[in-house]
Amino acid sequence: MTTTATFPQRVRTQVPGPRSTEAHARRQRYVSSSVSSYMPIYIDRAEGSILTDLDGNEFIDFGCGIGVTSLGHGNAAAVDAMRAQLDRFSHTLFTVTPYELYTEVARLLTELTPGDFPKKAALSSTGAEAIENAVKVARSFTRRNGIAVVDHGYHGRTNLTLGMNYKAQPYSTGAGPRPGEIYRVPTSYPYRDGGQGGAAVARAAIKYLEKVSGADNLACFVVEPIQGEGGVVVPADGYLETIQAWCNENGILVIADEIQTGLGRTGKLFASEHFGFVPDIVVTAKAIGAGIPLSGIVGRAEIMDAMPAGALSGTYSGNPVACAAAVEVLGQLAAPGAMDRTAAIGERLRAGLEALKTKHAIIGDVRGFGSLFGVELIDSEGGPDAAAFQRVSRGAVERGLLVMAGGSDGHVLRLLPQVNITDELIDEALHILDEAFAAAR
Repeated sequence: MTTTATFPQRVRTQVPGPRSTEAHARRQRYVSSSVSSYMPIYIDRAEGSILTDLDGNEFIDFGCGIGVTSLGHGNAAAVDAMRAQLDRFSHTLFTVTPYELYTEVARLLTELTPGDFPKKAALSSTGAEAIENAVKVARSFTRRNGIAVVDHGYHGRTNLTLGMNYKAQPYSTGAGPRPGEIYRVPTSYPYRDGGQGGAAVARAAIKYLEKVSGADNLACFVVEPIQGEGGVVVPADGYLETIQAWCNENGILVIADEIQTGLGRTGKLFASEHFGFVPDIVVTAKAIGAGIPLSGIVGRAEIMDAMPAGALSGTYSGNPVACAAAVEVLGQLAAPGAMDRTAAIGERLRAGLEALKTKHAIIGDVRGFGSLFGVELIDSEGGPDAAAFQRVSRGAVERGLLVMAGGSDGHVLRLLPQVNITDELIDEALHILDEAFAAAR
């Protein structure tokens, strides 16, 4: 981390500034209070890794719309591809009159996802929709009902995914009964699980599932290879591999939720690759459309063909403008050297964050890969400190850095910079974090 460099003054007003404050007052009148925003700074424009608000304040974007704009805001090639497609047509619906772009995205996904076996894909609009489609396919193929999920997991805000999420507040509180046949087991959380190895945690999870569900009742095991909202929890070696071996032995499909961790975010095209983890179905969304809603599931061909014709679609599934962007995004991510750059970003971030850890007792743990890192904040007794996150994140945004919350207790700084961000902006962000940590004591 550079300590002697001179960094620009990005924030020129209080945060939020006067124009953002005015915009927020209008929003409170017309927008449901159930739609919340982390920080009421209203964005006017964005380019690369920089957001600019209505008041002219700039913010280094370590949120990426929760992992969406991974290749930068206004990625020129993706924007050109979208414009060209808009000149042709914006919508017909693939299930009415198909178009080649949908097939091309499916082809690319089957080639890029883990697993050396025949695959097929189906596209949809959002990550939660894709999770629901993956579970439907798994249930149809196995003729079973049970769904296994893990502690601290997050999968969406639709009815089924509300039941799959670990945390009720704010997602499902007061929303009525949650769906059944969902069984939750411990995940490997090395900083918090007492030094158990990954295989030991997996064996305990398996023992529980065999008792409360029975292996022959489970259609699928749904897991984020690295948890995002749960606090960038990286499982210990042996956890995912042990789970996968048990699932394979018992005809349980493994579904990897790579919505946040996939598409190059961790320095590999899919986070599963860090663990030698080969899912039966991979779920992808967020970064694939360069900001245009698109998602998909990719799996073994025989599994993906399990449901009858017409079972997997929706009005906007595989929208052609989003598909045009996706072809460009996938091409850029698969290009020679692209993941080398993201891996280098991860090394620089890790070194800088570890240096901050030695300076600030509030930091309990640093973990992650590539452009996905979590910084766990702790109190004097080593427990989760959500109030510290509020102080640090506020201090960061006042200095020109936007970060995200993570962790089931809201105590983890979740850092999601672009997968091609510059070294200079990384160093500036680390400098801002250093100041924000110091001010938060």
